[in-house]
Amino acid sequence: MARIATDILVSGGGVAGLTAAAAFASAGWSVICVDPQPPVTSAEAEGADLRSTALLQPSIPLLQAAGLWPRLAPHAAPLQVMRIVDAGGPVAEPRVIKDFDAADISEQPFGWNLPNWLLRREMVAHLKTLKRVDFRPGIATKSVLTRESEALVTLSDGTRVAARLLVAADGRNSPVREALGISVRTTRYGQKALAFTVTHPIPHENVSTEIHRSGGPFTLVPLPDAGGKPASAIVWMERGEEALRLKALPRETFEAEMTARSCGILGPLTLASQVNVWPIISQVAARMSGERTALMAEAAHVMPPIGAQGLNMSLADLRALLELLADHRDDPGSAALLEAYHRRRHWEVQARILGIDLLNRASMAGDPAWRDLRAKLLDALYGSAPVRRTLMRAGLGVA
Repeated sequence: MARIATDILVSGGGVAGLTAAAAFASAGWSVICVDPQPPVTSAEAEGADLRSTALLQPSIPLLQAAGLWPRLAPHAAPLQVMRIVDAGGPVAEPRVIKDFDAADISEQPFGWNLPNWLLRREMVAHLKTLKRVDFRPGIATKSVLTRESEALVTLSDGTRVAARLLVAADGRNSPVREALGISVRTTRYGQKALAFTVTHPIPHENVSTEIHRSGGPFTLVPLPDAGGKPASAIVWMERGEEALRLKALPRETFEAEMTARSCGILGPLTLASQVNVWPIISQVAARMSGERTALMAEAAHVMPPIGAQGLNMSLADLRALLELLADHRDDPGSAALLEAYHRRRHWEVQARILGIDLLNRASMAGDPAWRDLRAKLLDALYGSAPVRRTLMRAGLGVA
């Protein structure tokens, strides 16, 4: 049985894991990255992740340092305005519209949006140029044994890896987290999200729009033009049965329903991709570290797709790890480093999940009285300029 050694083994080759592999290698560490599923790098391929990710301002320096941003920037749509629409009145039409403009707090947009499948395509291509990264798609983490000096990981092809640091970026059902016996607290909302892309006749003008009525938000996020037409990524959150009903509709009926749910703000919406459905949960690990192991991304925390927090929280995990690693060049998996990582990240993760939980529950409200209260609260928060700017900074994850 082959045995190899590396500084860092990244278990998980999703967007967060691929970014971590590139970032660690760029910082001078030897890296092996494994994932049981080869990455799907085309929107038309079976299993393509049709969600999009907004990379917020604080994430860009990390991506630049990892050498990824020059590959991603040409495909990204800037997000200059975050528009919140309350459509919770008797009919599905806007009754409160508030714009949060990045120009109020920065010379840069809030962030830049890209399809997840495209992120994977560009990240995999970049990893091929890095001599310090050994990316092994189609290979899973089979077993984990940690001890004081190293993590011993057996892979599905029989290879044994001795890693000074094991990074679990292997998803909400993380095999590494389970192997270490780290528990999670899970909240289920009875919701599902539909993810797909559309084209529309009215330009989005780099405005990301979140429409609240009931069941969850309907979010349109700008994408670069597709086939000469303005395009957006949509995440449509609904209660589970309703989401499945929508997914089963004939194309024309589905397009009519999504246009109505969008309140027609971009004109008639035309489906430009297949429709993916996935369950909505919140989840947080009891700890973000174990012996020789750091948990990051969905192995450590999962939250509803509101406010572009998901991947950006994952990149905040990575940023904290990179900063700590810079001070621990002699031993990247030391107990002191991992305890410092847990303390730095765990409190913030729990606080943000609580905030997103409250926003999601408010967006799900179906009772007219609760929907009226939601609209009044939005109006009040927006009406105070200091509060509005504070909310925007908080959403970016900066002071």
